[in-house]
Amino acid sequence: MYQLALTLPLLMLAAVALPAAAENSERDTQPLLDIELFFKDPQYSAARISPDGETVAFRSHHAGAMNLWVKAVDAPFDQARPVTAHARSVGRHFWSRDGRFLLYAQDRDGDENFEIRAVDPLAEPSADAEVPPSRGLAGAEGARAIVYHLPRDEPDVMYVGLNDRDPSLHDVHRVHIAAAERELMVRNDAGIQRWHFDQGRLRKASRTTADGSTEILRVSGEGELGEVVYQCSFQESCSLTRFHPDGQRIYLRTNAGQRDLVVLVLFDPDSREEQQVHQDPEQEVDLGRAIFSQQDDRLLATVYAGDRQRIYAHDEDFATHLDRLQELLPEGNLDITSTNRDETRWTVALTRDTDPGTVYLYDTADMALSEIYRVRPDLPSEHLAQMEPIRYTARDGTEIPAYLTLPPGQKPRNLPVVVHPHGGPWLRDTWGYRGTVQFLANRGYAVLQPNFRGSSGYGKEFLNAGNRGWGTGVMQHDITDGVKHLIDEGIADPDRIAIYGASYGGFATLAGLAFTPDLYAAGVSVVGPSNIITLVESFPAYWRPGIARWQRRVGDPEDPEDRERLKAQSPLFSAQHIRAPLMVVHGANDPRVVQAESDQIVRVLRDAGHDVAYYLAPDEGHGLVDETNRLAVMAALEDFLAEHLGGRLQDAHPQRVEERREALRVDRSTLD
Repeated sequence: MYQLALTLPLLMLAAVALPAAAENSERDTQPLLDIELFFKDPQYSAARISPDGETVAFRSHHAGAMNLWVKAVDAPFDQARPVTAHARSVGRHFWSRDGRFLLYAQDRDGDENFEIRAVDPLAEPSADAEVPPSRGLAGAEGARAIVYHLPRDEPDVMYVGLNDRDPSLHDVHRVHIAAAERELMVRNDAGIQRWHFDQGRLRKASRTTADGSTEILRVSGEGELGEVVYQCSFQESCSLTRFHPDGQRIYLRTNAGQRDLVVLVLFDPDSREEQQVHQDPEQEVDLGRAIFSQQDDRLLATVYAGDRQRIYAHDEDFATHLDRLQELLPEGNLDITSTNRDETRWTVALTRDTDPGTVYLYDTADMALSEIYRVRPDLPSEHLAQMEPIRYTARDGTEIPAYLTLPPGQKPRNLPVVVHPHGGPWLRDTWGYRGTVQFLANRGYAVLQPNFRGSSGYGKEFLNAGNRGWGTGVMQHDITDGVKHLIDEGIADPDRIAIYGASYGGFATLAGLAFTPDLYAAGVSVVGPSNIITLVESFPAYWRPGIARWQRRVGDPEDPEDRERLKAQSPLFSAQHIRAPLMVVHGANDPRVVQAESDQIVRVLRDAGHDVAYYLAPDEGHGLVDETNRLAVMAALEDFLAEHLGGRLQDAHPQRVEERREALRVDRSTLD
C-alpha cells in the first residue's frame, strides 16, 4: 500500500577479532563522493518519444524543479526548451495519442491529490511567461484523478477516475483533451477500485469484497455492473492485465487455485476456460510484468525479477530486436520506456547496480542504437559498489532472499552495517542502482536489503507467511535474523549496526529498536508508522474500498482481539525499551502515513529524555521530492550515522543545504 544463490564464497569468512579501523584501513583509498552526485536531481530523466517519432519529451531542471522539456529527436540538448515551470517537480508524463499534447500528473506538496494537466509543446509562451500555458483536465481542489485509458481510435479522448463526488470512490469520466472538457460516464456506487477499458469500451471492473477477496466483473456499455467472471481469495492475487486482440479473452496475472507463483493466463469470461501463457521457467519468482504492443495488443514479452532481471520474448519480431539490444548493451536491466505510433522507434533505458542509467534511441529499421543521455553523467561508476544477491536461513529454517552491498576497497570483516528494509510491505527489493545504497556504501557501510516474509514476488506462500507478522512477528524476525547472519559470518561489527527504512521500512526501524533494543546502535525512520491502529484509522478515504484485504493481512482495529494484538505489535507502546539514538523524518502532507505517526513516538521518547532528532518537511508527502529537502535530510543522515557507527562524511555542504537542514529540524519542545 505504501505509491529482493547460495551465500557467496566471498561472504563465508570466519569472524576475526581485529579492530575495525585496522582491518579496513583500505577504505580511505576510495574517493569520498559528494552527496550531490547521489541526491541532486538527475540531469535528465523519463524520456518519452512522441507518436510521430520526431520529438522527445523528458524531465530536467527548470524553475527550481524537474520540469518537462521537449526537443527534436536528433537535436542536441542545447536546443531543447522547457514547456512547464512548476515549483514542485512534475510527476508521471505521457503523450496524447495524436501527439498534440503532453499530459502529466501534478499534486500539491505531496498530498497525492493528483491533477491531470495538458500542455501543447508547440504553443508559444505568453509575453510574461517562459513556457506555454497548461490546462487542468481533471483533479485538483482535494480530488484525486487516475488515468485509466487513452483509446487509439479517439486520440483526443482520455478516460479518468475522479473522486470529487465521494472521496472514497472514483467515478469514470470521459475527458476531451483539446477542449479541456469532461463528462460523467459512470457513477461508482459499488466500491469499484479499478475500471478496465478495451479501446474506448468499458468492459470490466475490479473490487475487493467484504472478506478481502478480489472480484473481476463484467460491465455493460452503459456502465452497469454484471456478473463476476473471475475471483480470487485475499491470500491470492488476480488482476486484469490486457484484453486479447480477439476482443473476447483477457490476459490475467493470477496465482489462484493450486498455483504458488503468479503466472500469465488467457481467460475466456464466457466459457470460463483458462489457458496458461507463461510462468517463470526457473520456477523461482512471480511474473513481474508483461509487455504488449501498443499497436495491436499482441503479447511481446514477459519479464521476471529473480536475483537479476530475465526477459522472455513471445513474438518473433520482438525476439529479434531483443537479441539485438542485448548484443549492443552491456549486462543490466533493460526497459523499453516508450515507442512511437508504429513502434519503429523505441526509447530504451539500461540500468545496473553501479549505473543509475543511460537512455538510448533504438531504430528497428536498421537495428541501430544511439545514446540520448546519461541520467547522472558526473557520477563515477567505477567507484560504486556491486550489489550481490545472497540467501540466509531464518530461525525456523526458511531461506530468505536478500541483497548485500559491500563498501568498495574493504574486506568483508567487522564492517559497520546499515540494514535497509523495503517499504510496502507487499513489495520487494530488486537488483539494480539505488542511490541510497551506493551513498551508504561510499561512506563505508555494508548495506543489507532483506526480502523478509510478506515481501511480494516469491509466491503466495512466502507472502502470506507474513500475514499478521508485523512488529513482533515473523516479518521483523526475518530482518533480525539477517543481521545475525552477518554477525555470524564475521561481516558485521555487532557494535556498529543501524537500521534505516522508509514507510513500512520506517516501521521496521522503530520495531527493531523497540523489540530488539540490544541489536542496533542507531535507527532512522522515514515516514514510518509507529502505531498500526492509528495508521489504519488515518488512511485516505480512497483506500476504504480495499480495506478488507488490509484487515485480513494485518488486522482489524475494530475487532477487540485484533486491537490488542496490533497494540502489542506497535513500537509506540514499547517505546520505553528503545535505547539506541533515533532519527525521524516526515512529510507534513503525507496522506498514507500521517505526520502524527512520527509526532507521537517523538513525543513519547522526548518525555522519557531519549536522544531523538526529528526533521519535518512542510512541503512534502510520502517521500522527498524537492532537491534541497532531499540533500538536507541525507546530509543529516550522513552526520547521524557517522556519529553512531563511525562512517565517513564530507567536510561541508552548500549553504542552502545547511540552511534547509536547520529549517527542517523540529524543536521537540513544541510538540503538544
